[in-house]
Amino acid sequence: MEQNKAGGFSSVDAYLATITDSKQKALLERVRTIIKKAAPEAEETISYQMPAYKYHGMLVYFAAWKNHWGLYPASAAIKETFKEELAAYKQTKGAIQFPWGEPLPEGLITRLVKKRVEENLEAARLKTAKKANSKK
Repeated sequence: MEQNKAGGFSSVDAYLATITDSKQKALLERVRTIIKKAAPEAEETISYQMPAYKYHGMLVYFAAWKNHWGLYPASAAIKETFKEELAAYKQTKGAIQFPWGEPLPEGLITRLVKKRVEENLEAARLKTAKKANSKK
């Protein structure tokens, strides 16, 4: 297992290498592909020992657990925006839990990630506008 000096994962590949169940690993590889396709300019990294994606701030994380895999959209607004579509899934404050045995909701994941890109771009635009206004 490829770990960094702090004992954590050094890459998403290193994280995925620890998944021993081939079906689970294939599903997480697909999640990775969906995220990269929905946010092609995002930087792939490890944060909180989970695969994570940054684009003008943190976009989304994912992680494998015993009974489910989790998607962490790093935004409370996302859960409200997709409230009806997410109603079928168990949720915690920061996570959406997807049971291993259920079909991968590819379209939903794509929409979630694209919405996060929009949120981050809007936040970056507002921050830039605020800076410009404060210099006047």
